[in-house]
Amino acid sequence: MLIGSYDFSLVLISLCVAILASYTALDLAGRIATAKDAAVPLWIAGGAVAMGIGIWSMHFIGMLAFSLPIPLGYDLAITLLSLAIAILASGFALWLVSQPQMPLWHWLLGALAMGAGISSMHYIGMHALLMQPGIDYDSLLVGLSLLIAVAASAAALWIAFRLRRHTPFVRVARGGAALIMGLAIVGMHYTGMAAANFPVGSFCAAAGKGLDGGWLASLIVIVTLAVLAIALLTSVLDARMEARTTALSSSLAEANRELTQLALHDNLTKLPNRLLLEDRIEQSMLKVTRNGGHFALMFMDLDGFKPINDAFGHHVGDLLLREVGQRLRENLRAQDTLARVGGDEFVLLAELSEPNDAVNVAGQMVTLVSQPFQVGEHQLRVSTSVGIVLYPGDGDDRQTLLMNADAAMYHAKGAGKNGYSFFETSMNTNARNQLQLLHDLRSALEREEFCLHYQPKFDAANGQPIGAEALLRWQHPERGLLAPDDFIGLAERTGLIIAIGDWVLQQACGQMRQWYVQGYREWRVAVNLSALQFCHAGLVESVAQALALNQLPANCLTLEITETTAMSDADASMHVLKQLAEMGVDLSIDDFGTGYSSLLYLKRLPANELKIDRGFVRDLEHDSDDAAIISAIVALGQALNLRIVAEGVETLRQQDFLTALGCNSLQGFLLGHPLPAEQFMQAITEAQVAATIKD
Repeated sequence: MLIGSYDFSLVLISLCVAILASYTALDLAGRIATAKDAAVPLWIAGGAVAMGIGIWSMHFIGMLAFSLPIPLGYDLAITLLSLAIAILASGFALWLVSQPQMPLWHWLLGALAMGAGISSMHYIGMHALLMQPGIDYDSLLVGLSLLIAVAASAAALWIAFRLRRHTPFVRVARGGAALIMGLAIVGMHYTGMAAANFPVGSFCAAAGKGLDGGWLASLIVIVTLAVLAIALLTSVLDARMEARTTALSSSLAEANRELTQLALHDNLTKLPNRLLLEDRIEQSMLKVTRNGGHFALMFMDLDGFKPINDAFGHHVGDLLLREVGQRLRENLRAQDTLARVGGDEFVLLAELSEPNDAVNVAGQMVTLVSQPFQVGEHQLRVSTSVGIVLYPGDGDDRQTLLMNADAAMYHAKGAGKNGYSFFETSMNTNARNQLQLLHDLRSALEREEFCLHYQPKFDAANGQPIGAEALLRWQHPERGLLAPDDFIGLAERTGLIIAIGDWVLQQACGQMRQWYVQGYREWRVAVNLSALQFCHAGLVESVAQALALNQLPANCLTLEITETTAMSDADASMHVLKQLAEMGVDLSIDDFGTGYSSLLYLKRLPANELKIDRGFVRDLEHDSDDAAIISAIVALGQALNLRIVAEGVETLRQQDFLTALGCNSLQGFLLGHPLPAEQFMQAITEAQVAATIKD
């Protein structure tokens, strides 16, 4: 037998190539497992080429490491055939591990097929020597090499399938597995080489005309390393790109979720907004149509929110809205929807077993809101007015249901607030009128539709005019001249009263400035303040600005507030009134005797005047109790050194009685009606001329 020898440097290179090829195969298996659609066949094809070349190169370098004492060469066609077999076996292995599942029988058949492919590559590659006579193989070692090939293939398939997913430390695990697989592949190759025996006198028929091993080893090593490096680099870069794409997709998905949240939820309270509410209403209507049942839509508006918002600022108002939403949401059933539809308005969509259940739900909402809220250092109280519609029954579409619920809510407000009201058909007309009036009211200032009428005040002792009370009127383009009772309540509910009140202050001070210049320097013009105006943080500044712009002395302006407003928060009222008093403005307590007064606070209030309500004056001729009350008020005012004004004087007997009691000034239809400024002065002049002639 011819004795062969090995170049151990090439043996070591073949081992390194086997390990590198194994790692490349494992990495490509991971890429194929995460590839999508059309990319999978491309990765399998490319991976098969890279992995096949790697395995074949290990085999061929191992053959080049072997030498005999005779010239050797390799037939090109047979060598390329062995390479093709290696590529096909690699492709089959990558396809197998790319499947979602790998049952036991798939694994075993795959190991046999792959082992047969690798063995065929090896022995066909050995046949490329074209030895004459043929190679004498040791059957025992051949069988052992086949067994090693199948076992190595089985291990490779199992490891590749298990390590194809990206998990923590997966690359370390693939490195260890590649070392084991490389050793197994090298072990199979050199076992097969050991099985080959070359009889004495054998010669290589491919020597001289086939591939020469002198330069082939270097070329194969270089090409193989290049192919494997390119495959690994492509896999790593693609993995990074996929990771970035996945991260970008996750970011986009998160952004979409956030956009959806913003589009369908209120940013302040995180409750559903009108858009999402309308969708839920549509779904509930479809559900009732299919399965029967009922649901209620409850439109809730907070009573007393605007004074809080104006007094403490928008920040506190926002926190209060958040607390209201949180409290209501915590007491909802899972199937119900609470939405904030704007400002201080909330809507509850509640499924009902029976229509009568709406009463319990609405009552619970009213009770929850009426309990105090702790917002920072403030304990705040609001209530809610609830309008209720039922489906089916009160509307056929979501817009009608919402509109009718809104109408019912306004009816609940008109009925005294802090309660609920079921929708009735007659409410629609009132609601439409209110909505149209509100629309017109919003533009009335811009269109200069407001005007002031002035009702004169007279000195009770000598009958001389001492000033006037400014009374707001709205010259509506369609409804004509409207008195305050027709629109002031709406202006207060919507907050428009602040801008309107500022306009009244400016106009009244401007008119008083004209009278002042004309010589009526002892006159005072009186302006009524609503409760919302009085609570507004900018009141003192607005008054100071109106006086400054019109160059009017502060003592020419009287501000009238009701005793209910003054006493609702006596400490806060005291602070505001003191600021106004220090400015020099005259202060009058209007409608005195109709509310609840604390004499202790009344004594401390820096007021200059008490105004007796017309309700007492009207009946004093027929009701001794009213006469007694007026007498008591006059006595109280005199004791506190306050001027006493009586309004609503309509008869001479009333005038005489009030004058005799000691009232300082009188006001009423007997003495003069509210008139525009020009007519007011004309009436005053005529009255003075008549008095002169009479005297």
